[in-house]
Amino acid sequence: MSFPITPLLPAIRDSLSAHPRLVLEAPPGAGKTTQVPLALLAAPWLEGRKIVMLEPRRVAARSAAGFMARQLGEEVGGTVGYRIRFENKVSARTRIEVVTEGILTRMIQDDPLLEGIGALLFDEFHERHLSADLGLALALDVQAQLREDLRIVVMSATLDGERLARFLDAPRLSSEGRSFPVEVSHFPARRDESLEAQARRAVEQALAQHPGDVLVFLPGQREIARVGTALDAASLPADVEVQALHGELPVEQQSRVLQPAPDGRRRVVLATNVAESSVTLPGVRVVIDSGLAREPRFDPVSGFSRLDAVPISQASADQRAGRAGRVAPGVAWRLWPQSQRLEAQRRPEMAQVELAGLALELAAWGSDELRFVDPPPPGALASARELLQRLGALEGGSITAAGRKMLELGTHPRLAAMLLAARGAREQALAADLAALLEARDPLRSRSDALAERWRALAAFRGGRMPADASRSALAAIDAAARQWRRRLRCESTPPAEIEAHELGDLLAHAFPDRIAARHPADPLRYQLANGRMARLFEDSALRGEPWLVATELRFEPRGDALLLRAAPVDEARLRADFSDRFVEEEGAVWDAERRALVARRESRFDRIVLDSRPAGRVDPEQAAQALTNAVRELGLEALPWTEGLRQWQARVACLRGWMPELGLPDLTDEALLASVDAWLRPAFAGKTRLDALSEQELGEALRSPLDWNLRQQVDRLAPVRITVPSGMDRPIEYALEPDGTPRPPVLAVKLQELFGLADTPRIADGRVPLLLHLLSPGASTASRSSAPARATRSRSPAPPPPPRAASRCRSPATCAASGTTPIRKCARR
Repeated sequence: MSFPITPLLPAIRDSLSAHPRLVLEAPPGAGKTTQVPLALLAAPWLEGRKIVMLEPRRVAARSAAGFMARQLGEEVGGTVGYRIRFENKVSARTRIEVVTEGILTRMIQDDPLLEGIGALLFDEFHERHLSADLGLALALDVQAQLREDLRIVVMSATLDGERLARFLDAPRLSSEGRSFPVEVSHFPARRDESLEAQARRAVEQALAQHPGDVLVFLPGQREIARVGTALDAASLPADVEVQALHGELPVEQQSRVLQPAPDGRRRVVLATNVAESSVTLPGVRVVIDSGLAREPRFDPVSGFSRLDAVPISQASADQRAGRAGRVAPGVAWRLWPQSQRLEAQRRPEMAQVELAGLALELAAWGSDELRFVDPPPPGALASARELLQRLGALEGGSITAAGRKMLELGTHPRLAAMLLAARGAREQALAADLAALLEARDPLRSRSDALAERWRALAAFRGGRMPADASRSALAAIDAAARQWRRRLRCESTPPAEIEAHELGDLLAHAFPDRIAARHPADPLRYQLANGRMARLFEDSALRGEPWLVATELRFEPRGDALLLRAAPVDEARLRADFSDRFVEEEGAVWDAERRALVARRESRFDRIVLDSRPAGRVDPEQAAQALTNAVRELGLEALPWTEGLRQWQARVACLRGWMPELGLPDLTDEALLASVDAWLRPAFAGKTRLDALSEQELGEALRSPLDWNLRQQVDRLAPVRITVPSGMDRPIEYALEPDGTPRPPVLAVKLQELFGLADTPRIADGRVPLLLHLLSPGASTASRSSAPARATRSRSPAPPPPPRAASRCRSPATCAASGTTPIRKCARR
């Protein structure tokens, strides 16, 4: 069988013989997923070892392994096998192993030498899943330190191959695809029309106007079910069959969708983005695209990364449309307005998910010096490590024995900590239920904030009773996941049919130690959390008056108390037994928000929950510095005595990081500074008991402390505060950042007459960066034009100025205005 990538296979083999890394670009349908591993089996450098290929989804892993096995005339588990979560089809004969991304991380962590493995293939890398980024970083470290002979191939249809090839220092090969023309248009929605109704109209019209099967891209199972229900009520032709395709379907049903209809019937396939790449749906001539996908986003409500329906990227939209042109000319209808603009590429998960799992993997690896395509955000990584300390997975930055056991479970560290804390078979079975409940969508339609009601609905479902406000399919999925967890824990006990009021909370406290909450003594609806924040129940809460709770879901409000959305009661005696080290009584310095100063108190606390507080003696100076630092962490950097000069210095450093990355300047944006206040700010508070005792000069020195003397000199030389103009006067330069954190052109506000004799546009940063000249009227002041300091943070930058014109030699004002080539223009603010 010939594929578009077939002519390129010899070049791929030759490249890997000469170089250990390769970037391979090939569009959908080129055959890279199934042909490249088979083509490398006989490579001399492989020496009979395995090829491990990563697939981002279970559906694709099974499909790719099955297709390759059929090409060899074998069953899956022979030469070609696969491993995914809770499922393993490999044998001693397996030479090509297709795995989902998290499996590779475990393989490398368990065996850094990767004995018996000769090549790692990262398929569909453009999806930029966190586990793929981590897997590649670990693989590069193994290759650099231990296995120079290890081959690494990064494959994708829609990635920035040039950038990735530079990052990997690797050759780059591209394959042509095989596709037919696809006519793309936007299918308009009617006023107030739901996605389901619009999709139904589009399917009906597509079946009437075009031949072949119809592939409908929807964000998730919920939308697939709704559109399926809408199509069941429609008058579709008798020869049309509606099928679903998503990762949670049984293997047999997935396989049936990926094969042509045996009786020649037309099909309407309702799919998530599993059908976007790596799997082929034969017979599709029409694609109907909702323009949405469920992707992980950090959800502060739950403390996990949840799947949210978000707009897809332009690259994904193009890839989806291409599915209509695989067998013949096709059409693609998009269900979003033509005026809507999409991002060019998908953002990496690294930038938008919770990083506790990544932080634990890095601790287990023993190094933070991994090379990531896009490094983890420092603030998110610091928060993740703080959580891991609470969970007992880290101690002093190093992984603990408990942390290693958490990794072995292959789930979020919160859930792993809870599963490991269960005492005996009964609690293990209950913990398995809770893990399944927390990972799944809410099975109840009611707004109740009691987690126990969800568990009781699950228990009723198991007993053959169906609660009126529950989803049968959701409960069935939760029950199946709980069985998998019991199998993973080797728990032979069946789940209990009844529980005490506090049993769920006693376990959940180990998953959410930062969200254990004690009732406020004066308000039965108000609670103080272990992380120091305050939270509030609904007025009609089923949990009203409980002395201790643990919250699994919170809605954080920018001002005031958080809202407790879901929680369970906790037994204080169990808390004191399980968390005895967090019940403390000590004297210390406490931040008094009203007085904006520290006071000495003798406190009885659970973590940061104050159970009792009494006045004590004088404030201890050593404790005061840490307490003031904690106050800044809570209040934000605005509590510090910033000046415009300090904000400009911060912006100068940020600009130089963008212009001259080789300097190695540290990240001093507000986000990074807030994440590292202990390192740079705490020493400045030595001997102080009030925030306002910190002077502007002391703040400036603290801000500069991450830079050694040489780097400070470089900042002053390469990004000067002022510059001398031809008139002999010194004029200030203004620095600022774009909203995305990239530097703007530095601005020099100057009067025209002061520039007479200027031969060329002034430049800074060793001549790399021209100044943007803002022409002031003759009577204007040449003081700094900005009334507020420019901060080196992405979220607070002002609107960008118009782009500068091309530079030219300065002439008279009349000539400049006529030529339109000078960078000098009248400032819009004057």
